[in-house]
Amino acid sequence: MGELRKPFLLLAMLAVGLALGVEIGAGLLVGGGDAGAALRDSAGALDVRVTGVSGVSEPSGRGTGYLALVDAVAVWSTGLFCLSLVLPDRVQGRVQGVATLVFSIVLIVVAFVALLVAFVELTVMVSLFLAPPFGTLAYLALWGFFPVGDASVLLGLVLLLKLAWAGLLVAAQPRFLQNKGLVLLALTTLLCTVVLEFLHRLVPVILVSVVDDLGALVFAVVALVWGLVLLIGSIPAIVKAVRVTGAATESSGGGRA
Repeated sequence: MGELRKPFLLLAMLAVGLALGVEIGAGLLVGGGDAGAALRDSAGALDVRVTGVSGVSEPSGRGTGYLALVDAVAVWSTGLFCLSLVLPDRVQGRVQGVATLVFSIVLIVVAFVALLVAFVELTVMVSLFLAPPFGTLAYLALWGFFPVGDASVLLGLVLLLKLAWAGLLVAAQPRFLQNKGLVLLALTTLLCTVVLEFLHRLVPVILVSVVDDLGALVFAVVALVWGLVLLIGSIPAIVKAVRVTGAATESSGGGRA
């Protein structure tokens, strides 16, 4: 099948790292625009008159940022492949299991906390929206005017980077296609990105924040599942490393005797 093509692997790491960076920075890149005029229009539709809404701004949403929870797994997996370029196999085998165990625990904790935050926010959103007129107006003032266009551009960039990551991995080593876990991870992160874009286009703009938060909730659950997969998968590697270390120690002790 050929040797590992290092430049393509490094480029794949760069691509998925950039995708993760864009997702983490989504809160700064999306939202913040003035939504006062849109709020007045929506209030008029509800036969309610509002004043002094010039400071109302568009929310950045959680969906794109929560994609980073899933893509952290992609960055980690690609990083482990890159680690093989600088570490001997024996050393990598010992380090990989422990490092993956620590990473998976951190991911599970962060994803669980993020899940709770998204769930609470989603509950507040729905409760306010279903309490007209003033609850609905409060919802509109906080979450009613999602920047769908800006988010779409950002998600398009993220999707392009992820496709480049997947293609570069295959270019680096076609045998990566035989790694079922890696293929499933790639499909998961690509599907999550497409689903979020679909959700943003599915409902009227005043409800986009709700479905965006719902998407964030799903992504947190997906990240939890992948964290558990990594946690379980790291245990055999740790056990193997301990056995190899113990065997080497006994061999060394027997040699000295």
